Amino acid sequence: MRFIINLFITGAVIAIAAYIVPGAQVAGFWWAIVTGLVIGLVNAIVGGILRLFTFPLNWLTFGLVSFIITVLMVLLSDKLMGTKFDVDGFWTASLFAIVVAIIEMIIGGIGGNKKR
Repeated sequence: MRFIINLFITGAVIAIAAYIVPGAQVAGFWWAIVTGLVIGLVNAIVGGILRLFTFPLNWLTFGLVSFIITVLMVLLSDKLMGTKFDVDGFWTASLFAIVVAIIEMIIGGIGGNKKR
């Protein structure tokens, strides 16, 4: 049940971020949920491998490389989703990733991570 709730929250965050960021569009709420899944899967698989190979550089740049990898994963998700999710370019994807992170941080602060 927790997975389904997190899936809807991620879809809402993606939809809000696409509304806020000029140049980022999503076809609808259900496609925002699918986009959240695709971004998560791409970030976990491809992003994880890239982070493994770029660990020394990531350490030297205090995590900047990790942020760039996240932006590249948003751009890859844009290509995989076709017309259902569209980001205009690198800077738009950067702003989109920042807005998503801020909204998730706010929601996480409100909801909290309470273990039962």
